Amino acid sequence: MRQSELFTKTKKEVPTDEVSKNAELLIRGGFIYKEMAGVYSYLPLGLLVLNKIENIIREEMNAIGGQEIIMTALQNPELWKKTDRWDNEKVDIWFKTKLKNNTELGLAFTHEEPLTNIMKNYISSYRDLPKSVYQFQNKFRNEVRAKSGIMRTREFIMKDLYSFSKNEAEHLEFYEKAKKAYTKIFERSGIGHLTYLTFASGGSFSKFSHEFQTVTSTGEDTIYVNEENNIAINKEVFTDDVKKDLSLSGDFKETKAVEVGNIFTLGTRFSDALDLTYQTEKGDKKPVFMGSYGIGPARLMGTIVEALADDKGIIWPETVAPFQVHLLALGEDEAVLVEADKIYESLSANSEVLFDDRREISAGEKFADADLLGIPYRAVISSRSLKEGGVELKKRAEEKGKVVSLKELLVLLKPSA
Repeated sequence: MRQSELFTKTKKEVPTDEVSKNAELLIRGGFIYKEMAGVYSYLPLGLLVLNKIENIIREEMNAIGGQEIIMTALQNPELWKKTDRWDNEKVDIWFKTKLKNNTELGLAFTHEEPLTNIMKNYISSYRDLPKSVYQFQNKFRNEVRAKSGIMRTREFIMKDLYSFSKNEAEHLEFYEKAKKAYTKIFERSGIGHLTYLTFASGGSFSKFSHEFQTVTSTGEDTIYVNEENNIAINKEVFTDDVKKDLSLSGDFKETKAVEVGNIFTLGTRFSDALDLTYQTEKGDKKPVFMGSYGIGPARLMGTIVEALADDKGIIWPETVAPFQVHLLALGEDEAVLVEADKIYESLSANSEVLFDDRREISAGEKFADADLLGIPYRAVISSRSLKEGGVELKKRAEEKGKVVSLKELLVLLKPSA
């Protein structure tokens, strides 16, 4: 893509109404646009990143047998009344609306109830189990506090997967697969080295749930990390009794972190309330045993920015970056611009390239924009680089680059098989 054709532009000024690093940098870089407090639109660069994150998640969910669907955001209150989650005194984050005939509806903040209801039509026998179903879907939560940029919003995309098993043993077998899949997701997203499997308070069935927490100084949560075992415990449950239950010893380091995912056992809470049952081999009727597994792709995107950015701007991991290389043409020398066009066409055949072909923009401004946008590689074409034999290539997180030939550049940026 030619940067001159992007309708978005970078900004030097810091948004005065934002306190989070992720919102500041993403708005300045033209990745997102703030509609109102806690509500953001994703612009071309931001959508490229979000789509890559979603694809990583999708691949790992498919690998453990997940089947993708998409459900409605509009919800029938009668379903939620059966699980005692419609009353505002019980759940205070509902956005509710009314049809013209005065029928009340809700905008879903999660989807356990509607999916359980759907599965009643397809699960009746032990032969139908186990199953796991997931979606990427807009959720709505009437958050009192929405000041963490895209990490805590009132409208957001959630990947929520739900598992349906015959019993607890079968559920736990899938639960372990999901745990490993989540670990892979964060590794592939470039923050695996900062993310810990964290024990937290239990869901509706089990003693503990599991969070995935990414260490960052701006995190909202406090966790205690056990480096020896590569796991952590959330402050809310961090006691000697818990450490004993988990058979953990050694030192625990207190640190701030952001929750980027959670998985927990639901048991039969929703299947009991909504009558999701199956017939066993012996002909008995039993409730389906369920689990829930969530990741917010945009929250993960914001966390990557918070955890990896430096004082110059964003640093995207290669796997989620909007482009692989940022090609900069410097100066007004027509020979340089012609050569830059040729190199852009050559690179575009096999690589994702953002070409800063803007004229009347100084070299300093182009360098500053490249640092802000955080694309993994910066390739600079100038009169000097051409005299030295090619293109000056530098990784975003490194201080110095080196001049390489076009042939070397094409090899270095060639996608891995």
